[in-house]
Amino acid sequence: MNNNLPCVILVEPQLAENIGMTARAMKNCGLTELRLVNPKENHLSEKAISASSNSEDVLQNAKVYSSTKDAVADLQYVLATTARHRDQTKTVYNADEGVKEVAKNLKSNVLCGFMFGPERTGLRNKDVSLADAIINIPLNPAHCSLNLSQAVLLVGYEFYKAHNTLFSSEFVTNHTTIANKEKVMLFCSHIENKLSDFANYKDENKKEKLLINLRNIFTRAQMTEQELNTLYGIINYLSK
Repeated sequence: MNNNLPCVILVEPQLAENIGMTARAMKNCGLTELRLVNPKENHLSEKAISASSNSEDVLQNAKVYSSTKDAVADLQYVLATTARHRDQTKTVYNADEGVKEVAKNLKSNVLCGFMFGPERTGLRNKDVSLADAIINIPLNPAHCSLNLSQAVLLVGYEFYKAHNTLFSSEFVTNHTTIANKEKVMLFCSHIENKLSDFANYKDENKKEKLLINLRNIFTRAQMTEQELNTLYGIINYLSK
C-alpha cells in the first residue's frame, strides 16, 4: 500500500459499471488502491473496464476481500461515508474537513482509507463501527442520494485539493508579460497629452481627479505590454 495515499473500500458494490466508474473517479483524483468487499459482479468484466474509461489499471490491481473487517485490518485510520444518521458515538465530518484529517494522518505515515457502502442501502452499522469517524456530504435534504462513483469523486476531489498544492486562479498572459508601473505611467502620460483640449483637463479643479481616475483604471487592470501597445495604436488612430 502507498502510505502517502488512502485506499478506497467499496463494501458489497452491486454493479460492475459502478465499480468501473469508481476506478475512473479515483484516477481523476490521483487515488490508486481499490479494495472490494464481496462485489456482486466481476470488477474485471467488460462492463466494468468499459466504464472505467482507461482506468483499468486500478481495476486490475484491486484487491477482493470476504469481509469488511479483513479489508480494513491493516489500516490505522478509516472514514466511513454515509448520508444517514447513525446511533454511534463518532465524529462526523463534512467531506473537506474529513479529508484534512486523512491528509494530516498520512503525513505521519498512518495507513488510511475511505469506506463506501452498497448502492441501494449504504453502509451497515456493523461496517460503520469499524471506522474511526464518518464523512457526511451535505446535499439537498429532499434528494441527497448519490451514485456510488459520484460519492467517491466528491471525497476524492476534496482529498486531492487537501493533499496537493493547487492554485485557485491563475492570470494567464500567454506570450506577453504584465507591464511594469513605469510603462503604465508612460501610457497614462500619453493619454494626458491627447487630452489637452478636453474641457475637464483644462479645469484645474477637475484635472487632478481626472488624472487619478485615469491612472486607477490602468494600474488596477494589470495591463500587459501587448495590451498597452494595442491601446497606443487605437488612441493614435482616434486622435488623428
